[in-house]
Amino acid sequence: MSRRTAFRICSAWAAIVFAVLMAHSAWAKAASPASGEPALTINLGGGGPPQVSMAIQILMLLAVLSLAPALIIMVTSFTRIVVVLSFLRQALGTQQSPPNQVLIGLALFLTVFVMSPVWQRVNSEALQPYLAEKISQSEAIDRGVEPLRQFMFRQVREKDLALFVELSKGPSPKAPSDISTQVLIPSFMISELRTAFQIGFVIYLPFLIIDIVVASILMSMGMMMVPPVMVSLPFKLILFVLADGWYLIVGSLVKSFV
Repeated sequence: MSRRTAFRICSAWAAIVFAVLMAHSAWAKAASPASGEPALTINLGGGGPPQVSMAIQILMLLAVLSLAPALIIMVTSFTRIVVVLSFLRQALGTQQSPPNQVLIGLALFLTVFVMSPVWQRVNSEALQPYLAEKISQSEAIDRGVEPLRQFMFRQVREKDLALFVELSKGPSPKAPSDISTQVLIPSFMISELRTAFQIGFVIYLPFLIIDIVVASILMSMGMMMVPPVMVSLPFKLILFVLADGWYLIVGSLVKSFV
């Protein structure tokens, strides 16, 4: 491209931008009233304090919905399931098979299956009475949180609870109801991570033995240049298929929440 052609292109773009700016300025002048005040106004509440309060509640609801994925991870069975499935893929040594989308999708559907009794209680005890205007919003929140708290209490370890109660520097709880949700959620999460790592260790053992046996055989045969992973992968896949691994792992994961 010559300098003259580049200059012509730049001049054309400058003319277009100038025309757009002039048109926008003319439209703004025509749209504004004679007093010079802007014609566009934003009214958050509309008719007074009740409307403003409703608008703030809507904004808070949108903020909560934007944090929904994090809430699913924190207070449900998703953490344990997805970590165990990740350990399984690494133990098999299949790199990106199954892909992340498949593992996360399976973890989500298993989470919905495990948490369905909790969601049903939340719907029947909190959501439906609130929609029928039988209870207030604060009472609906308290009723909706209680089934989740009971689920987390069944899975959390006392040691983890004691740790976060100590870190919170609050009074010693005498009953589960005395433990706040802010203390319960991180205790539940580290308990889930510990359980997931325990299950992952058990899953790793048979595949690790296959890797060690294959590596020893290759070294005894003098085939040191052959990667043991390439040779052991078919044997691990055969073992996993013959043992019906998906049935065993998914069944054990779901039963671990009962």
